[in-house]
Amino acid sequence: MKKTYKIDVDCANCANKMEDAAKKTAGVKDASVNFMTLKMSVEFEEGQDPKTVMQQVRANCKKVEDDCEVFI
Repeated sequence: MKKTYKIDVDCANCANKMEDAAKKTAGVKDASVNFMTLKMSVEFEEGQDPKTVMQQVRANCKKVEDDCEVFI
């Protein structure tokens, strides 16, 4: 399953950090962040609950870029 989320981030470098953090989150098959559209696309591994996984994605993104936001 793939879902797209609105994000708030200040620069392209920060968006790259968020993308890397999302990709390393358990339950995420793939993730991409588009700084120009301020959107994050996340593909979840089979059988994962997107809501639960996205809470961890948000927490991991906050660790690398504390002033970012992922709207879930």
